[in-house]
Amino acid sequence: MIRPLSKNLRRALYERLASSGVIRAEPGRVLGVFPARRWPAQDASHEAQVRRLVTRALVQQTAPDPRSAALIALLHALKCEHKIVDTRHHDLSKRQLKAGCGAATGEWANIHAVGP
Repeated sequence: MIRPLSKNLRRALYERLASSGVIRAEPGRVLGVFPARRWPAQDASHEAQVRRLVTRALVQQTAPDPRSAALIALLHALKCEHKIVDTRHHDLSKRQLKAGCGAATGEWANIHAVGP
């Protein structure tokens, strides 16, 4: 049985990431009045490594590892490729970047295809 997504799913995921040391919780306020919690990265090296792997797969067109390919597929579906790879820095057009995402997504889909 598939359970519905929890109402507090985002908070639970943030807390799980905080317990593993990827991010940390910082109390704060919105507009100086409303209590809020920020979740900045504890260690930016993880993010830098993920960006490096995704950029390498999309710019140099190398075969991504399964985790990077899944992330690229998600970025492509959300049309957020440009938030990870700066097309101006790598002399790519947005069309070329999207094509690279499509190719990497195809690789991931082929690897994880469920047979009949």
